[in-house]
Amino acid sequence: MLGHTRLSILDLSTAASQPMVDPVTGHVLTYNGEIYNYVSLRDRLTAAGQSFQSTGDTAVVLRALALHGGDAVPWLRGMFAFALWDPGARRLLLARDPLGIKPLYLARRADGGEWSLAFASELRALLASGLLGSPRLDPSASASVVWNGFVVGPTTAVSGVESLDPGQLKVFDGSGREQASTHYWVMQRRAGVREIDEPTLARELEECVHLHLASDVPLGVFLSGGIDSSAVANLAQKAERSPIHTFTLSFEEREFDEGPHAKRIAQAIGTDHHEVILSEEHFVTNLEAALDSLDQPTFDGLNAYYMSRAVREAGFTVALVGTGGDELFGGYTTFRDLPPMLRWASRARPLPKAPLVAAARVVASALSGSGRSGREFPPQTRWAKLPEMVRHGEDLLSLYQLAYALFLPEAQRDLLGADATSLVDGMPASLRRRLEREIEGRSALSAISVLEERLFLGERLLPDNDAASMAASIEQRLPLVDHELLGHVERLPDKARYAPVRSKSILRRVGLRGLDPALFDRPKSGFTLPFERWIRKGLHRSIDQTLRDPDAVRAAGLAPEPVERLWRAFLDGAPGVYWSRVWALFVLIRWCQKQGIQR
Repeated sequence: MLGHTRLSILDLSTAASQPMVDPVTGHVLTYNGEIYNYVSLRDRLTAAGQSFQSTGDTAVVLRALALHGGDAVPWLRGMFAFALWDPGARRLLLARDPLGIKPLYLARRADGGEWSLAFASELRALLASGLLGSPRLDPSASASVVWNGFVVGPTTAVSGVESLDPGQLKVFDGSGREQASTHYWVMQRRAGVREIDEPTLARELEECVHLHLASDVPLGVFLSGGIDSSAVANLAQKAERSPIHTFTLSFEEREFDEGPHAKRIAQAIGTDHHEVILSEEHFVTNLEAALDSLDQPTFDGLNAYYMSRAVREAGFTVALVGTGGDELFGGYTTFRDLPPMLRWASRARPLPKAPLVAAARVVASALSGSGRSGREFPPQTRWAKLPEMVRHGEDLLSLYQLAYALFLPEAQRDLLGADATSLVDGMPASLRRRLEREIEGRSALSAISVLEERLFLGERLLPDNDAASMAASIEQRLPLVDHELLGHVERLPDKARYAPVRSKSILRRVGLRGLDPALFDRPKSGFTLPFERWIRKGLHRSIDQTLRDPDAVRAAGLAPEPVERLWRAFLDGAPGVYWSRVWALFVLIRWCQKQGIQR
C-alpha cells in the first residue's frame, strides 16, 4: 500500500495527484521532492513517442522510471526520495537523491507478521503507523547525539529503522526481500577531467538558480545577509522580471540581528523585502510546536522552522535558501585549521606518539581554563581536544570529527554511563568506510569539502531543514546543493576554489555581480538563534526540569548524575560548556518522551 500527502508546487490540478499510476505501463509512484530538469526530460521522452496528461514533474519521473527502471535514476537532477512499484514484476524500487536533500526511512520485519517492509519520508510517520509496536531507542543514537548533536545515518533514533544513503537505490521483491542495493552516485574524484574557468562556473551557477525557480505557486528567498543567501537572491532576481520576495529572520538581541544588513542587501538587489521579528517570548510560546517539527533528535533546525512558518503565513509555498556555499567554497574554520594540523602530524610522524600526546595534555591544561566549574565538569574547549587530535595524527576523518565533537571522549563515556556503542569517531562504521573511499586521493581542502558536504550538511542541516520546513508546509530549495553544480565546482583548481581560505572569493565574484563589495565587508556570522541567553532566561525552567528528571534521562540512554553536573556547569559558566551541549541533551530527552521511545 502506498500513501502520499501532497504539497502542490508544479501542476496544481488533480492530474498530478499521488500516488500516481502511469496510464501506459501501470507502474505506481509516490515521490517527495522536485526534479529541476523535468522539462528537458519530458522533451526527451516526447521525442521518443511518449505523451503526458500532467504538466508537472511527477508524470515525467514516473514514465522515465517505468520505461527504464533504475537506469533512469541518474538522469534526475533535483531533490527526491521515491518508491516505484512495478505491479507486473511485483518489484519495489526505492531511491534517494545524490546529496541527500530528501530523507527516506526503511523498516523491515523479520518475524513474518502482517507486513514485511515499511518506508516513509519521515521517521515519525513510521512511528505514527503503529507498525513498529513498542519502539526502542537505537543503542547508538544517544552516543551519536552526545558526539555530534544529532543522529548520524544510516542508523536512526529508533531501533530497526534505517535511512537510505544519499545516492542509494534499493530493489525489493513482492515479499519485501532485498534483491539489489547500489550507490548510483558517489563523490568520486575523476582523473583527467578538464578544469573549468570562472566564466563557465558563473554560467552553470546562473543556470542552476534559474532551474530552481520553476514553480506554479508563490516563491520567496531566505536572505540572511550573508554571501551564500545573497548570491542566491541576486541571481534569482536577475533571472526574474518582477521583484522577487526575500525574507529575513531578525531578533531583538542586536548582536544576533542580521536584519539591517539583509535590508541593505535586498535594496541593492531590488527585491520586495520582508523582515520577521522573532522575540524570546514568541520563541518560548511556540517552542512545543517547533520541537515537534524535529523528525529526529537534533540541536539544529529550529531557525528553519520559525522562518518557514513566517514565510508560509505570508502566503508562500516555496523558498530558496543559500545553504551549501560554505561546503562548496571553503567557508568553515575546518578549512583553515585542519590542513596545518595534517602538515604538522606528517612532520611529527617519526617521533614517538606518547611524548607528543603528553605534551599536548600540558598545553591543553594551560589553555583550556580551570576553576571550580571546570572541576565539576571538565573543560570542553577547542584546546582541550588537542591531545586527542595529536593521538589521531594524520587521520583527517578523525580530526574532522573531533573538531566538531560536542564533548571529549572521556566526557562522552561519563554522560553515556555503561552503554557501549559501535560508533567509530561518532559515526557508524559503514558510513566511515564510505567517506574514506570518497576522500581518497584528494587534497586536504577537497577532502574537507567532501566531509562537510556529507556530514555537516548531509547528516545535520539537510534533514533538519527538510523536517522543519515540511512541518510548516514550505518547500525549501537549495541551488547550492546540486550534484550537477558540484561536479562543475569540483573541476576548479584548489587555488581558484578556496583561496583565500574562508573568503569564498569566487562565489562573491560570480554570485554577487552588480553589488557593492562593501556590503559584505564584515565578520562572518552564522544564521543562529540567541540560545545562550534564552536558555538562561525563558527556557531555564523547562530545561531544568527535564535535565533533573532521572527517569527521563535514563530513558534517553544517558546517565542522570553527569547530565545534572553538565547543567550546573553550564549555569556556572564552565569553560567550553556552551549552550549547544545542554540543548542537544535536552532535545534528545524531550524527543524520546514525546515519541514514547524507551531505551
